[in-house]
Amino acid sequence: MTTAPQLPARPAGVAGPPAPVGREELLARLERVLHARGRALLTGPAGVGKTEVALAEAARAEARGETVLWLATLPADRDIPGAAAAALVATVAATVTWPGVAAPGAAGWPAAAGDEPPGADGAPGDTAPPGGTGPDAASSAPHPPSYGSGPEVALVGAPGSLGVSASGVFEGLPGPQRTAVAMLCREAPLHDGGWDPIALRLGIARILRALTARGPALLVVDGVQHIDPDSADLLRFALHLAPPALRVVAVETPEAYEAYGSQDTHDTHLWVPSEADVLLVPPLHADEIAALLIHHRLPSRMAGRIHKASGGNPRLALAVGRSLADARTPVHHAEALTLSGRARDLARQLLGTAPQSVRETLLLAALALRPSAALVRRAGRPNAEADLAAAERAGLVSLAEDGSVTFTAGLLPSTLVHDACWAERSAGHAALANVVDDAVEAVRHRALATDAPDEELAAEVAAAADLARGRGNRALAAELALLAAESTPGQYGPRRIARLVDAAEEAARAARADLAMRAATDLLARDAVPADRVRARLAVLDTAGQGLTGLDEMYVHAMEDSEGDTALRAAVQLRLAVKYVLADGDPLRSRAAAVESAALAASMGDPRTAAQALTVQARMERALGSPDAEAVLAQARALETAERPAGIRNAAQILTIRHALFDGRLVDARDHLNALLPLVQRRGSVEDAIELLSTLAEIESRLGPCSAALAHAGQSLALTLEAGLSPGPAWYALALAETAGGSFGRAAGYARRSVQASEEEGDRVFLSRSLYALGRVQLVNGDVAAALETLRRVEANERAQFTVDPSMLRWHEELAEALLAHDAADEAVALLAEVRPVAERLGRTAVLLGCDRAFGLCLAAEGRTDEAVELLTRTAERFTEAGLPLERGRALMALARVERRRRRRSAAHAALQSAAAVFERAGATPWLALASETPAGPAGEGTAGEEALPALSSLTEAELRLARLVGQGASNQEAAAKLYLSVKTVEARLTRIYQKLDVRSRAQLATALRP
Repeated sequence: MTTAPQLPARPAGVAGPPAPVGREELLARLERVLHARGRALLTGPAGVGKTEVALAEAARAEARGETVLWLATLPADRDIPGAAAAALVATVAATVTWPGVAAPGAAGWPAAAGDEPPGADGAPGDTAPPGGTGPDAASSAPHPPSYGSGPEVALVGAPGSLGVSASGVFEGLPGPQRTAVAMLCREAPLHDGGWDPIALRLGIARILRALTARGPALLVVDGVQHIDPDSADLLRFALHLAPPALRVVAVETPEAYEAYGSQDTHDTHLWVPSEADVLLVPPLHADEIAALLIHHRLPSRMAGRIHKASGGNPRLALAVGRSLADARTPVHHAEALTLSGRARDLARQLLGTAPQSVRETLLLAALALRPSAALVRRAGRPNAEADLAAAERAGLVSLAEDGSVTFTAGLLPSTLVHDACWAERSAGHAALANVVDDAVEAVRHRALATDAPDEELAAEVAAAADLARGRGNRALAAELALLAAESTPGQYGPRRIARLVDAAEEAARAARADLAMRAATDLLARDAVPADRVRARLAVLDTAGQGLTGLDEMYVHAMEDSEGDTALRAAVQLRLAVKYVLADGDPLRSRAAAVESAALAASMGDPRTAAQALTVQARMERALGSPDAEAVLAQARALETAERPAGIRNAAQILTIRHALFDGRLVDARDHLNALLPLVQRRGSVEDAIELLSTLAEIESRLGPCSAALAHAGQSLALTLEAGLSPGPAWYALALAETAGGSFGRAAGYARRSVQASEEEGDRVFLSRSLYALGRVQLVNGDVAAALETLRRVEANERAQFTVDPSMLRWHEELAEALLAHDAADEAVALLAEVRPVAERLGRTAVLLGCDRAFGLCLAAEGRTDEAVELLTRTAERFTEAGLPLERGRALMALARVERRRRRRSAAHAALQSAAAVFERAGATPWLALASETPAGPAGEGTAGEEALPALSSLTEAELRLARLVGQGASNQEAAAKLYLSVKTVEARLTRIYQKLDVRSRAQLATALRP
């Protein structure tokens, strides 16, 4: 009758497990509702994660020392009178040690039934460990794996269990109540009249009241929709009389099709819920689905497409992710998702509960381009509104006020269409073709209603594709272009091939990798001329995003087929130039390919390809430290801006903006970008819009306002996931934005996601960037060992790629600071000495100032604090002159650290106040918090006294923060959670602190911190 859930693992000493992915706010709300009302109902569709939220709350309750009871019902329980109530009594008996019951050979159990009941005076008394059972019960009753000493849930009638009667659960019950409860649990024979309903009600209520007399308790009822009527009535009564110390979480999957008579409609609610009690568990956002995939060690690079397929349903998303991970060959970005196996079966389970009439209505909605209740009704489903309302209750669709229908998961309409026979699909399309009010949609349905190629129909579909393109609906235009090609009869072979080429290129413009691959696959199987084969392959390459590593064969064939065609060879060389830098990490080959492409394109009078090739060349020239970079970029920009209308091709202009960003000319970069962005959003490609939004986020992360950086990085990620592109670059932008204006913890999370996605895609460029973002956050958080390891990876990658210009990724100053914090000052000074001449030669002012900040800290470490103060003061002023406010704030914080070493409390306090003012104006929330908590003056933690302690000046900023936390009583685990570090890092850092302060225990450390 009950099932034992798999409980989440909790490390020893941690005050409770983290919330499930994407459920932090929901779990916090659940705890507020339980605190205020004592009752909460979690509701939502199957697979959305309700049980996971309840498990997390049970884990937190157990960590607080509460008794946790878990009752999980099964569908069969509905037909067994009293099943759920009997299971609850058995659960209480197996979970709690009752007074006066000594198991054979169990030492430490309460001695006698006549002893004073535990907690009689309000104290906990002699109870089992929180949420657990006594030693013998723990060994004799089966229980699930638990977190720590977690709640143990016994199965009714388990072999070797003590039984309800022997457990002591009946102690204190009057005779009639004891008899009724025993009859319910089948431990006493049923009389002809059955159990006494009043006695049974009072008996169960008394058991729960006795339970809470021992301390607070949490009851979780998972699957209240399966509770039988008798149990529902009993539990409603018992909970009505239960004291406030018993809190209840009910988990419900709403019954969807009661109106069709398929289910018993009895009331299963355990109380009359109000709006305040009911918490809807929503689907996860696309970014949360990505985090979920990473958490389960599944590929995250297709998170956007998996989110579309699953609709944010965690169970569906994991099924799709596992099907991708289990595929015999890796699924490329441009290929269709694998939606077979477990994923398809889960979709069938969700759809299978619907009556046949509802499924027929849903099939029509799945076939329609813009489904609505009215459209489906006109197409032959007179009860469409009722059918769709039932489907909405089941969580299959959502209905808008205007009647429009949206499936909650892309896998649902896909499965409906997949499982329907040809005759059903044909009839549905034919019916829809007669009732839609748009000529483009009507042509689409007529084409899909027939499987016989028809040139006249194919021409109509091609014309409809042109209309869709003119309306700006690129995705529909790509679909229609491919449909036109597939509708072309075999005798029109050249025409079909031409339409396939158009379809592939249209799909590339729409960022529809799946359609581009379909068109190219069809074309390459036919007798197409080399030029057409090249164009189809280039379309696939253009939709591959960052994932170019698995397409080597396509490049080889494109090169072979472009032999003798100068224009096509220029286009292929352009794509190779991109591949060489992204996938191979070889800027020298990339530059050579770009130079050849530009020359070939210019010889053919192709300014568009020439501009793109020159842009790639300029990017490589900059990375390699060539003085020709700006001149080459100016040529590309001139060719690009001559094209009209503006906003269609933007690579050179975007690179111009990024060069301004690299140079620290942030205002110029922002102004140029804000002028270009509206044009790109109106006429340009999705990829250009994504890159501009990410670049804008980077600019605002350094210039402010940081809240705008977060917003623009979020928009970039949303567009990325919507287009089905790799999220690595967008996560990198979000990591920078979170570092500036959000949370260091979230920044580290986004950086790690970007690292994983870049590694999955084989993207060398963004792998270095993501590692840089991660190492920077680790350094700020004081995780020096991890930061050093991460930043050394950046150094190795950048050196392997022959990157010369230090402004494109400013890792040198961060690595120098990490080396310094790791007591490798000589290596830090050598690194700064290496990069400074290059930055001076190239005129990279911002890099030089960053090096000055790091070098000032090196001077302080050498004891040359007066020189350090002078350099850092001057550096902060020059950052102001350069228009880099957040960099000024970091320099002022470094200055405060040095002033504290000199034991100049007022000067350190003034520097920190100035830094805090800078961060506050820019909206740099985490930096403001960091500046506010750093000891510097009378208002800081341990400020005045600490300044008088010379020994503390030997500690780094990160070490001092940890020392204060531990000195105030924090455990290693608590300090690790506070500082976003691993416990191992905390232990290693504490060892260094003990050595520097010559202490051997936490008590001595606390004493050393006191003046």
